[in-house]
Amino acid sequence: MDKPFDAMEAYHYPEHLRPFLEGLPAAPGVYVFHSDSDVMPLYIGKSINIRHRVMSHFRTVSEARMLHQSRRISYHLTAGEIGALLLEAQMIKQLQPLHNKRLRRSRQLCSLHLRNGVPHIVSAKEIDFSHTPDLYGLFSNRRAAQQALQDIADSELLCYGLLGLEKNPRGRACFRHQLGKCAGACCGKEPMVEHQLRLLDGLQQMRVFNWPYAGAVGLVEQHGDVRQIHVINNWYYLGSVENIEDAARLTTVAHGFDRDGYKILSGPLFNGQHEVVLLA
Repeated sequence: MDKPFDAMEAYHYPEHLRPFLEGLPAAPGVYVFHSDSDVMPLYIGKSINIRHRVMSHFRTVSEARMLHQSRRISYHLTAGEIGALLLEAQMIKQLQPLHNKRLRRSRQLCSLHLRNGVPHIVSAKEIDFSHTPDLYGLFSNRRAAQQALQDIADSELLCYGLLGLEKNPRGRACFRHQLGKCAGACCGKEPMVEHQLRLLDGLQQMRVFNWPYAGAVGLVEQHGDVRQIHVINNWYYLGSVENIEDAARLTTVAHGFDRDGYKILSGPLFNGQHEVVLLA
């Protein structure tokens, strides 16, 4: 019977991977640790300096198992950090590496949708997050969305009943008001407008911005001689190309809202630091 793998005992410098270090560039991109399988990689990572980041794995005892299983290292250059983040997220979702535990596809993505002043928990399967106004927060499940709303209520002295978190007799003070945890909008001791303003204030930092364009766009990124056009539609990353002609061929409509794409791209698209090209 094989002895159980012990990272502390088994760790030693992975000499069998040394030949793959020599050609690693000190440039932005994505790197991949491969096992004997050509189908499922062991680990996919990204960095603005591929060589430096890969070398850091070699000094991490807790990653001894992954290094022990690895047989080769490959890499993909990008034009900067945005391209590296997009490619890493795309590859992890497509290839499902054994040692990656984040950036997995979320199948229960939820948000808080404000309708008639009342927040409702909705899922990405029910509505299009890219174009629905008044959405707040991106949560991995309904429980996380409800907890976020409860946290806002607690910090802003809001009424659970008015937020749909619990049932209260109409016009009567809720139990939390008796405890000093609700300002009293439920029983008329606080104007509803004040309650609503504090709710909006608590939600504002979680606002989900709608896709601001009529269709696909190309976000231009450059690092030295490497230039890429990242093609995006409805916050969904479709791929990166070198020229505008190829970008126009990637304008298919994305199916489903991509939380990772939104988090990576919302800043760069709105901060004005990158050229954005409208695609037909």
